[in-house]
Amino acid sequence: MVTSVTSMGRSGLYDWLMQRVTAVILLAYFLYLGVVLLGGPDYDAWKALFEQTWMRIFSLLALLSLGIHAWVGLWCVLTDYITERLMGSKATLLRLAAQVLCGITMFVYLVWGIQILWGY
Repeated sequence: MVTSVTSMGRSGLYDWLMQRVTAVILLAYFLYLGVVLLGGPDYDAWKALFEQTWMRIFSLLALLSLGIHAWVGLWCVLTDYITERLMGSKATLLRLAAQVLCGITMFVYLVWGIQILWGY
């Protein structure tokens, strides 16, 4: 079994499973939002929906799922394409820099999303 220090999980199978689970959560969240939007909610209805604790938790779960899904996907793309195109220490440094930049960006978005959901 191949493992990697920079991978999201303990193995490729775990990463694959996380990718699928987070995709299902995101699908459920966006399908629900689509159904709500088809009803044509006004500002008060939209605000009332997101004031409910269950919707905030569902949104937080979707936000965390988006972060995990993006990290696994970006890690795979960066590992495959940067390593394949460049060989040697340049590939490692470039991939590490790209992963750090993506990780910081996703962390900032996660904190910002939590602040939007739970801030008053």
